[in-house]
Amino acid sequence: MPSILDRERTVAPPGYNRWLVPPAALAVHLSIGEVYAFSVFKGPLVTHFDSSLTAIGVVFSIAIVMLGLSAAFGGTWVERNGPRKAMVVSALCWVSGFLVASLGVTTNQLWLVYLGYGVIGGIGLGIGYISPVSTLIKWFPDRPGLATGLAIMGFGGGALVASPLTSELLGRYADAPEDAIAPTMLTLAAIYAVMMALGAWVIRVPAADWAPKGYTSASAVVAAARRPGLGVGGPADMSANQAIRTPQFWLLWTILFCNVTAGIGILEQAAPMIQDFFADVDATEAAGFVGLLSLCNMAGRFVWSTTSDTIGRKPIYAIYLGVGAALYLVLSLAGTSSVGLFVVTACVILSFYGGGFATIPAYLKDLFGGFQVGAIHGRLLTAWSAAGIAGPLVVNAVADAQIADGKEGADLYTLSFTIMVGIMVVGFIANALVRSIGAPAAKPAASAEAEVKTES
Repeated sequence: MPSILDRERTVAPPGYNRWLVPPAALAVHLSIGEVYAFSVFKGPLVTHFDSSLTAIGVVFSIAIVMLGLSAAFGGTWVERNGPRKAMVVSALCWVSGFLVASLGVTTNQLWLVYLGYGVIGGIGLGIGYISPVSTLIKWFPDRPGLATGLAIMGFGGGALVASPLTSELLGRYADAPEDAIAPTMLTLAAIYAVMMALGAWVIRVPAADWAPKGYTSASAVVAAARRPGLGVGGPADMSANQAIRTPQFWLLWTILFCNVTAGIGILEQAAPMIQDFFADVDATEAAGFVGLLSLCNMAGRFVWSTTSDTIGRKPIYAIYLGVGAALYLVLSLAGTSSVGLFVVTACVILSFYGGGFATIPAYLKDLFGGFQVGAIHGRLLTAWSAAGIAGPLVVNAVADAQIADGKEGADLYTLSFTIMVGIMVVGFIANALVRSIGAPAAKPAASAEAEVKTES
């Protein structure tokens, strides 16, 4: 008898409402999206461990690196075992990460925080992030951008919920926030355990012969032909091993790396950056700016990815990277002229950052088909790991060098903004080079299926 977690036990019965799947995915992504609110813990952790911001910031970097690595190595396993088992594994790792980190705080062992939140929690991030992707695309072959945008929107919006909740808990459990870290982490672990368990319980995969009403493979080809960008022709149905041997995969890797590096360049330094740019902005206003950026990050994941269903994936990335480069140039040349201009420009850049994450699974489906899109997506997310190191490194290294030269305020970031312009131009060129993969380039489905069994 198959386990309740096995793919065979999650096949949807006839009449199952496919609109139940995005909320199930959203429950998982809202939970693991807490990683974007880790900065709330930074100050209390620095005080508790009598450490530096750099040493505590390493926790976030480890988590993002492990996200990409676990998504890359676990992608084929997720495809083979289905979303329910993957969501349960993700929940166990994510919740255990909080438990181990809280133990590290209680025993004053920073390495346990690295191990718990960074390594174990990071594995949960990666498995949880990719767990619903291929399932959503199978349920919504007619609107893949909309479907993945709905779910991945939750990852961007996780900080909107977690940030005020964490701040509230840190203030309630003790007089000093540094004394409330452990109970706050335990409370968050309990909340996320429930949310992710509910998502895993609701999630279903479609039957092999299921398709939306009125949808056929022929209609998909016609719809793709009407969208600009990749040209006419059905997508190749490729395995993950096949996909990573194509130049298209590495062009998309470059595109994602450039888009994410530029976004993290603002996201990681948002609060101190706006205070350095505008001396009359206080800490409360800066925190509000960070919340607004999170909202734009979340909204961009839905709005832009849905728009890509209409105008195509290649044109939408041309907007992300081309317009994004122009906006970074605006920040570099005129960022100090107006708080409003700075905020609006940064918000649009962060909406492109979020949109890039949400649109990439649909871009992968357009190029490689839906057969192993989740595994391919997992391997592509190594670009996120690389960007998670490169983005903060560029901004912090440049700022440190400028401080050493006696500069301050907006001068700390002008050079890094110019570097980001160049990075986004590289991504824009990579996107322009993407071409469709014709069906003859792929192995037949039966051969690809055999390859998957070999991989496993």
